[in-house]
Amino acid sequence: MARSRQDLVRRRPLRRSAAVLLAVTLLALASAPVLGSWRQAAILRAVASESARTDAYQQAAYLAVSEAALLQGTLREPGGEEREGLDDAGRRTLAAILSLSAHDAAQAQRNAGSAALQVSLQPAVRRYLDLLDGGDAAGAQEVLEIEIEPISVALTDSLRTEGEEQARRYVASLARAQKDSRLLQLVTLLAFVVGIAVLVLIGWTSRSHRRIVERMAAQDALTGLPNRVAFQAHTDIAVRDGAPPTIMMLDLNGFKEVNDNFGHHAGDLLLIEVAHRLRAGVRAGDIVARLGGDEFAVLLADTDGSLAEAAATRIGESFDEPFVVDGIALDIEVSIGIASGAAEDDTAALMRHADIAMYTSKEHRLGYCRFNPGQEHETANRLTLLGDLRRALDNSEMELHYQPKIAVHTGEVIGAEALARWRHPTRGLVPPDDFIPVLEGTSLIHRFTAQVLDLALAQARTWMDDGCRIPIAVNVSTRSLLDTAFPDLIEEALQRAGVAGELLGIEITENTVMADPALAIEILHRIRRLGVTTAIDDFGTGYSSMAYLKILPVDEIKVDRSFVRDMATDHSNFVLVESAVGLGHNLGLVVVAEGVEDDSTASALDALGCDIAQGYHYARPLPAADFAGFLSARRAAGLIAEPRTSS
Repeated sequence: MARSRQDLVRRRPLRRSAAVLLAVTLLALASAPVLGSWRQAAILRAVASESARTDAYQQAAYLAVSEAALLQGTLREPGGEEREGLDDAGRRTLAAILSLSAHDAAQAQRNAGSAALQVSLQPAVRRYLDLLDGGDAAGAQEVLEIEIEPISVALTDSLRTEGEEQARRYVASLARAQKDSRLLQLVTLLAFVVGIAVLVLIGWTSRSHRRIVERMAAQDALTGLPNRVAFQAHTDIAVRDGAPPTIMMLDLNGFKEVNDNFGHHAGDLLLIEVAHRLRAGVRAGDIVARLGGDEFAVLLADTDGSLAEAAATRIGESFDEPFVVDGIALDIEVSIGIASGAAEDDTAALMRHADIAMYTSKEHRLGYCRFNPGQEHETANRLTLLGDLRRALDNSEMELHYQPKIAVHTGEVIGAEALARWRHPTRGLVPPDDFIPVLEGTSLIHRFTAQVLDLALAQARTWMDDGCRIPIAVNVSTRSLLDTAFPDLIEEALQRAGVAGELLGIEITENTVMADPALAIEILHRIRRLGVTTAIDDFGTGYSSMAYLKILPVDEIKVDRSFVRDMATDHSNFVLVESAVGLGHNLGLVVVAEGVEDDSTASALDALGCDIAQGYHYARPLPAADFAGFLSARRAAGLIAEPRTSS
C-alpha cells in the first residue's frame, strides 16, 4: 500500500504534466482551425488584392487599346461616335495607368514608364485630330501611322507585359490559397476529437473561402454570369480544339436611357433580368457571359454555325415581353452580332467580327446580323462618303431643285417642294437617295438641314422680291424634327432671310412622328406658332396611328406616289386615294397627291376633290433658274395663287 502510494506520488507530477500537455495539445488542436481560418482570410485578402491589381492592369490595357481603336475609327468617320468618345479617352487611359501605383507600389517605376508613353502620345493625338478637323485625312493618317501607332503599340506591349507578370503573381497567390486550404483540412481531421461541431465549422469555412476565390476570378458580381476573362478563356479552348466556334455579341438598345431616367439601381436590376432571359434562351451547354456594361456574349456549345440564327431569334423573341423593374415596364431591344470562326481566326478576331456584325445590326435595326467580310468594305465606303459629305457641306456643294405644287382644279401654282442635290466635283449631280440616308445616321444631318433651310428661304425671298410669293416645302428627317432646338433653328433662318413663316413648309413622314409622338407634337406646335405649315409626307406607306393623326398639328397629308401613279387604271389604288382624300378632308387637312404623271390621273384626282398635285405631268424638279421661267409663264397666264397660312 505504501509502495502504491509512493508510486502514485511519483506519477502525480507525470499525470499533471501529461494533463497539461494534453490540455495544451487539445487547445492547440482546437485553436488550429481558428488560427487557420485567420490565415485563410489573410490569404483571401491577398488574393483579392492581387485580383484587383490584375483587373487594374487589364482595365489600363483595355483603355489603351480602346483609345487606339477610337483613333482608327475617327479616321474612318471623323464626325462619328468615336470622335465624341475620343475627347476623354486619353485622360481615362492615363488615370488608369496612374492608378496602378495605388494598387502596387513596387511596380511604380514601370508604371511611370507607361504613364510617360501615354503622356507623350497626347500631342500627336492633338495634331492628328487637328488634321482631321481640317479635312487633311492623308496627313492625319501619316501622323497616325508614324507617330501615334508606334507609341500606342509600345504602351500596349508595356501594359500587356506588366499585366502578364501581375497575372502570374495572381496565379501564385491562388496556389498559396489552395495549399493553405489543404493544410487547414488536414488540421481539421487531426482536431476531430475536439468535436464534430468544430470540424463542421472548419469544413464550411474552407469550402466557403474556396468558392469566394473561384468566384472572384471568373464571375460577374452583378449577374453571376462568367465575366470577360472567363468567356475569353472558354473561347480560347474552343478555338484550340480545332473546330471553329460560333459566338454572338449582344448589346441592349435603350439601356443608357434607363440609367439616365431611372437611376443605376434600375439599370442593375434590368441587367440581372436580362441575364435570366439570356440563360433561358440558350441551351444547357451554351455559355452566356457579361462582358461589361450592357454588353453580353454567347459561346455556342457546338460547331454548327447555322444554329446561331435560331438562337438569336429565340433571344430576340424573349425581349418582346417588357421588363418590369421596380414596378416600371421597360421595353428594351437587343442587337445581336453573329460570327463563326475560320481556321485562321483567333479569339480576338472572332470577337471583333461579332462586334462588327452587332454594330451593323444596331445601325440598321436588324435584330441580328451575321458577319461577312464585305461589312468591313462597306464600312470603309461609308466612311469615305461621309468624308466627302463633310467637305461638301464645308464647300457649299449642295443645291436645290424645285418641283411645283399645283392646285388640281384651277391649275394655279400654289407652292414648290425643295429637293436637295449634291454637286459633286467628280461624280456630278448626286441624287438625294444616294447620300441622305448616310447623313441621317450622323450628326451631319443637322448641318445639312440648316443649309437646305437657308437655301430654300433665300430662294423664297428672291421670288418674293420678283413679285411671286411661292411657299417652299422642305423635307425634314426624324433626327432634326425630334431635336428640341429645331424650331429655334427655323426661326433664326426665317429672320436671316427676311421671310414670313407662311412661305415655309416642312414635310415629315408618319414614321418620324411615331418615333416619339409626344415630343413630335410639342415641336410641331412650336413650329406652327412661327406660321410655318406642316405636312405628312408619303402618307399611307408608314406606321401611323389614327389617334395621333387627329391631334397632330399638321396642315397637309401627301398621298404617296405608289398609290397615285396607277389610280386611273388600278381600282384598288383608286379606292385607297379616294379614302385618303376623304380622311384628310374630314380632318380639316389639305390633301396633296404626289407622282401625277398624266392627264387621266389629274382628272381622276379632280373628280375626287383632291386639293393639290405634283409630278412630271406638271413639271420635273427644276433648278432655280429654270423654275423662274416656269413661274413667269404661269404668272403671265394668271396661274399663281396666294400662299395659304397655317391654321
